[in-house]
Amino acid sequence: MIIGCSGSGKSTLAKRLGEATGLQVIHLDQYYWKPNWVETEKSAWRAIVENLSNKPNWIIDGNYGGTMDIRIEKADTIIYLDYSTFKCLGRITKRILQYRGQVRPDMTTGCKERFDFEFYHYVATFNLTRRKSLLKKLERLKGEKQILIFNSDQASANFLKQL
Repeated sequence: MIIGCSGSGKSTLAKRLGEATGLQVIHLDQYYWKPNWVETEKSAWRAIVENLSNKPNWIIDGNYGGTMDIRIEKADTIIYLDYSTFKCLGRITKRILQYRGQVRPDMTTGCKERFDFEFYHYVATFNLTRRKSLLKKLERLKGEKQILIFNSDQASANFLKQL
């Protein structure tokens, strides 16, 4: 299970882990968003995540706090990409420019990349509003699950080299 701020590289790491391990990669964004950025209803979303996480082996990237408990229960390893706000904002800006008007490979068909002020605000405040509680949650899971926290691309790359 890979979590972290948007722009931290969750999807990229998931893809590389999938290539290294042969495990199925599941990008939650592809299941949550319907064409034209329509959200999935909450009750349906929980059922979708239950179904996805019931598979015997997987790599799932995405936060979606309302269903994190489902994935945590089934995950053996949780990777948190704990990157700076500046880095994440830079990456989402680059991503928006690179894919503007196109659908990213890790997104649902019909969800073209676009500038969204609300999304920028979410990224800009992620570490202020969510980081502390995520770290506490991960601390409580130590001993139960393998917890990996990466603060840099180099740390992620080193992990992949060890596989």
